[in-house]
Amino acid sequence: MHAFLLFVIRTGLFAEGRFLGKVLDEWVSDAQEFIHTKLPHMIVVAVIAFILIRLLRMITTRMIHIAEQHAAGRSRVSQVKTLASVIRATGLAIIAGIALLQILAAFGVNLAPLLASAGVAGVAVGLAAQSIVKDMLNGMIILVEDQFDVGDTVKLAGLAGIVESMTLRKTTVRDGDGTLYVIPNSQITTVANLSMDYSVATINVSVDFSANPDKVLELLKNIAMDVRNSEAFKGVFLADPQILGVDSVKGSEIIFPVIFKTVAMQQYGPVREFRRRVRLALEENHLLPGDPNRVFNTFANKGAGGESQPATNVNRQGGQAAAAPDPTTLKPQETNPFTGE
Repeated sequence: MHAFLLFVIRTGLFAEGRFLGKVLDEWVSDAQEFIHTKLPHMIVVAVIAFILIRLLRMITTRMIHIAEQHAAGRSRVSQVKTLASVIRATGLAIIAGIALLQILAAFGVNLAPLLASAGVAGVAVGLAAQSIVKDMLNGMIILVEDQFDVGDTVKLAGLAGIVESMTLRKTTVRDGDGTLYVIPNSQITTVANLSMDYSVATINVSVDFSANPDKVLELLKNIAMDVRNSEAFKGVFLADPQILGVDSVKGSEIIFPVIFKTVAMQQYGPVREFRRRVRLALEENHLLPGDPNRVFNTFANKGAGGESQPATNVNRQGGQAAAAPDPTTLKPQETNPFTGE
């Protein structure tokens, strides 16, 4: 049957030597060449593209699986999923584009004008959307390096607040007064993460110059350790409080710094409790708080040997010497030093 059809075709308009016969011969020759050379090339390109796509999906799926097993929270898993989806979509687009160009080249399509047009279009798009490209590249770096997560307290681009959401293009931060800031990722050059690992709080306790420094240090140490070991805050501290001693003297004021090292963003409660207890302890031990504007006066008389002696107030009626008044309880001068009034 096939031989009969071939005989009919070759004896009619498609006979050898005639126009349609020559066309048929060229078609057969082109089909043989395509099957012999170009079809295997296209099959190899398709197989390689399929393998690369499978590898890409395997890698991104593995990334998500590792993140779900080892990530500290859901926000980190969400970040890894976002990054994995971006890598997958970008990789698929690149693989599909290269495979399409190879297939078009196998069909004999001239790729030079197409590539030139794509290059010009790419330059135009790059110039018009370069800020978006910067945002996405910086966003990928932030996600890969895990610089901050959703829920962290950060300072970004001069703005402080809690991170509410983050994408490859932008990060939103909620300030303490409720203001929502939208920060492009390309504007984030320095990240201050206040929620990373631990927090350190320094409390400067001011005590009057008349107080005994050793007694104050012992008092502050006892108060700090009581706060450290209390039921409400014993799980917050990462180390014992440090009492550094006398840091500075300003007029009639002595500064004693106390350092708390706590879980990240959990230092506020212990600091408030410590300050409350210090206030009560100063009153209980009859110690004055420091005041740089308070005038501390000393009264001294010269003895027979020229040595300084504490001054005393003499009771003129009884003739008995009375101790000089506590200089820390003296009222400030009510006379204006500039006018004398």
